[in-house]
Amino acid sequence: MTTPPLTERPDVETEAAAHSRLGDRIFAGLARGSGLIILAALAAVFIFLTIEGLPGLTQPESIYRPATDFVSYAAPLVFGTVLAAILALIIAVPFAFGIALFISHYAPPKLAGSVAYVIDLLAAVPSVVFGLWGAQALAAAFQPVQAWLGEHASGVPFFAGPVSATGRTMLTAGVVLAIMILPIVTAISREVFAQTPRLHEEAALALGATRWEMIRMAVFPYGRSGMVSAVMLGLGRALGETMAVAMVLSASPVVTLNLISSTNPATVASNIASSFKEGTPGKVHVLIATGLVLFALTFAVNFLARWITSRGERRMAR
Repeated sequence: MTTPPLTERPDVETEAAAHSRLGDRIFAGLARGSGLIILAALAAVFIFLTIEGLPGLTQPESIYRPATDFVSYAAPLVFGTVLAAILALIIAVPFAFGIALFISHYAPPKLAGSVAYVIDLLAAVPSVVFGLWGAQALAAAFQPVQAWLGEHASGVPFFAGPVSATGRTMLTAGVVLAIMILPIVTAISREVFAQTPRLHEEAALALGATRWEMIRMAVFPYGRSGMVSAVMLGLGRALGETMAVAMVLSASPVVTLNLISSTNPATVASNIASSFKEGTPGKVHVLIATGLVLFALTFAVNFLARWITSRGERRMAR
């Protein structure tokens, strides 16, 4: 009578299956627990902002000066936040898509890996370093460019002037934010472009398309939802940036589209960072209330990005 191989013995198979199921249960529990911890932390932040921020909506008029109420106090901050973020997107997105296409479809593999590594390293640079660089180096170097814009494009409201003598303007802050969001937009776009089915690309090339036409007809349509989600996530990062903007801008509570003037609108995050330390209890409640507004705005942007991504995935799965 022959002895069955070890791998064919029922007791060994049962024990291996039990170990596999145990590992699956442990992994599932860890994954579920991690997700719940993130949700709990998010809920805790929202509850804190709500409890501490609601009193900031009804403070005396003297707390909101030079504004008169919370809406007139928060509106210029929200305007400045959105303006800086949109300016950063306008500057960063074309470069991010171009770099992602270069890495995924044009560069040799060794060069592509090196470029991707350098771009990813930008995400590891602390925001205070970008702020120091923007305030001390970029502002001075960028001031002649802003002076040229003020001289030759003053008819455009964005460059109406008078030009700031220091270069620490909303335009400089937008460039700094653009460099900060470049890694996340590039990384997501690169992965999306690389996932385009090879058969789609080869079919376009076989029909006589050039490489750019292949990218326009095969890569972009396939990765449209991922490209939109990359832009939205970059927008979320730009909306919440604090120290870099606070260090670059000499901000004030104004609403203006002028990007090269010394009078710049403040952002919510930079206003909190610059005013929190000296704030009275009432002022702190107002600042936390503006933080709640920023939290809701950022959450809405990221929720919209997730919805667009899932919608694109469902459409591609059909």
